[in-house]
Amino acid sequence: MFIYLTVFGSLQAQLNPAITSWLINTDGTTGRHYVQGNSTPIVDADLANCQLVQYSVNWVYVSATGVPSYITGPFMDGNPSLTTNQNAIFKIALNPSPNAGAGTATSGGNIGIFINGTAMFDYRDGVAWNTSTNSLCGGPGNPPCPGGPGAAMSWNRDAVVAEKAGFDCSKGHPAMGNYHHHQNPSAFDLDLSVISNVCTLYDAEGLYAIDSNVHSPLIGFAYDGYPVYGAYGYRNADGSGGITRIKSGYQLRNIAVRTVWADGTDVPDGPAVSATYPLGYFREDYEFLSHAGQEDYLDVHNGRFCVTPEYPNGMYCYFATVEADWNSAYPYLIGPTYYGVVTGAKVNSVTEATTVYNPANGLAENAIGDVRVFPNPSNDLFIVQAIGLVTSNLELTFTDVHGKTIETQVILPGSTMAFFDVSTLYAGTYFISYTDAKGKQSKKITIQ
Repeated sequence: MFIYLTVFGSLQAQLNPAITSWLINTDGTTGRHYVQGNSTPIVDADLANCQLVQYSVNWVYVSATGVPSYITGPFMDGNPSLTTNQNAIFKIALNPSPNAGAGTATSGGNIGIFINGTAMFDYRDGVAWNTSTNSLCGGPGNPPCPGGPGAAMSWNRDAVVAEKAGFDCSKGHPAMGNYHHHQNPSAFDLDLSVISNVCTLYDAEGLYAIDSNVHSPLIGFAYDGYPVYGAYGYRNADGSGGITRIKSGYQLRNIAVRTVWADGTDVPDGPAVSATYPLGYFREDYEFLSHAGQEDYLDVHNGRFCVTPEYPNGMYCYFATVEADWNSAYPYLIGPTYYGVVTGAKVNSVTEATTVYNPANGLAENAIGDVRVFPNPSNDLFIVQAIGLVTSNLELTFTDVHGKTIETQVILPGSTMAFFDVSTLYAGTYFISYTDAKGKQSKKITIQ
């Protein structure tokens, strides 16, 4: 049972981004999903995003379904699971502290939570190489690994590489209903190099769209309490140097056989590098290189201490790393170890006095850098893509040259797209307008 306080907490607590950054569902928006063979999404009954945020002096509690506002599915690798309500309460530290040792290893399952309440996973998918049988073990369709799930193995499979065919357009998939991302939650077809065609028939979005011109938004929190940002940030930790892609300190090893780890440890052999088991198929295919003096490279945990828009005095932050073509870069989000002391978790209830956070006091404006309209010109459909993070309903107004409103659409918080069917309209010039932090903006479009 939790208690609602009628007084406000400290000013510091109210301003803590770990309290104010969540996408709270205030209008009953529900999830949607595709099924294979049907490109029309099915509307679900489960509420999307987060439902309640409450906090004490030391903790924030986020109640969420784990269902995003963007469309999930289908999962083309035969995964029979659908995104389902997790009825979760996540407990995250408001005052995280660094781990004095080497860092706690991330594990299978939830390692954090995105600001829309969906789960954050690390690189692994529970599959490894059984050196006794020279075959894969663990996960669906494989025999169990020696020692059972979570047992230490020499060669552990990378889900981002091995399970690409099973990710939906938003680069996510469910594990027994628990929808999650192992990687930067931006749609495949928004990458500069598109490596999956799932969006062609089952178009969706993702939590945000990468904008290389602005600091990426805060997209989640790890279980050690430290924030996770998108792919771009300030080049230098002090906030100077302009905007750049924040880079992983890891790279693929130059190996043809898998006999030792990057640190030279002799381990039972894995499979040789091949088309079936390409370099990067296992986590141990990577090595960490220190980039002294290059502040846009991250540390061994995939983070750095730096200034961000939400933390002008500096904070240790993880980043969702991508390559120059915006394809995901290992270790993707966090890991393979946490920087901080791991105290976050799913809990069954809130057992201390808390203050309920009012989302009206949260993010007052959408963190979008621009709106892209495509194809333009068109004769049947226009797609409007918000570049950045939509934190509140973004209303789009479609008008003719005389200012007459033809239609309005809304891009929901935690989504990025809206669609206008113009197949019955006359050819000519029209406008799509919206309001952001800079005021009213308009895009000219042409119907052929």
